Amino acid sequence: MNKKLSLAVILVLFFVEISAGQNKMVVYQTDYGLKDGAVAEMKGVAMEVSPDLKLFDITHEIPAYNIWEAAYRLEQTVRYWPKGTVFVSVVDPGVGTSRKSVVLKTKSGHFIVSPDNGTLTLIAQSLGIEQIREIDEKVNRRKDSQKSYTFHGRDVYSYTAARLASGVITFEQVGPLLPVQQVVSIRYQKAELSGKIIKGNIPVLDVQYGNVWTNIPDTLFNQLKPKFGDAVNVTIFYKGKMVYQGSMPYSQTFGEVAEGKPLAYINSLLQLSFAINQGDFAKQYQVASGNDWSLEVRLQ
Repeated sequence: MNKKLSLAVILVLFFVEISAGQNKMVVYQTDYGLKDGAVAEMKGVAMEVSPDLKLFDITHEIPAYNIWEAAYRLEQTVRYWPKGTVFVSVVDPGVGTSRKSVVLKTKSGHFIVSPDNGTLTLIAQSLGIEQIREIDEKVNRRKDSQKSYTFHGRDVYSYTAARLASGVITFEQVGPLLPVQQVVSIRYQKAELSGKIIKGNIPVLDVQYGNVWTNIPDTLFNQLKPKFGDAVNVTIFYKGKMVYQGSMPYSQTFGEVAEGKPLAYINSLLQLSFAINQGDFAKQYQVASGNDWSLEVRLQ
């Protein structure tokens, strides 16, 4: 009797573990836009695998070929989804080349289906890599799609994601394990404190308003012991060349400075950011974002 009970417990635990990767949710991001049927084709393939899937989007407006922004949008959103959610990220200028197609399982229990071209840079660092597997296209590729060389988003990534999310395959059946340390990573300035200066990166702009977001978390900025109203000195570089230098008050809200004046604040992701009250900081000072953009911050 005890043996039967033990076996039952083992089976329950087994299926609980399996279900962690199969919550039937797939979340997409691409640089395809919505002007044609590409995204609808990807979702159609997923629904053909299982009509019980729930399909969602991060965005399909990643700038064309911008692998860095794809990496950032994953970093921005993945942690807010339930454990076991499967993400499909397709910004793939190297489609059809020797770059690998992979599924990464984070230590938080999320799955990202993507080309291994740098897209996984930030999520691998923030959530950690439990395992990464190369997609075995002999098994995990849409039937009769072998003659299509340029739409892996539909034929490989969405198909594999749907099979994983619906429980048709386990993570182990995606394909062979890859060495974690070989994941392709984009170089950028990580947030770090050096004396009384914080160095960091501009990963993305708040594109609607032109605010400049950094990768400097409030916890690191707080090591400078700032008070609201303190002057924050900011120097911004592009490929090592200074493009902006200025000072602005550390503020809790935009309305604490006059219209048209700059301010430093903590954004909704709890990261140091810069803005102009009812203006466009990025446009006014010709600041953009990406791995080539860096900055230094100190209190006056």
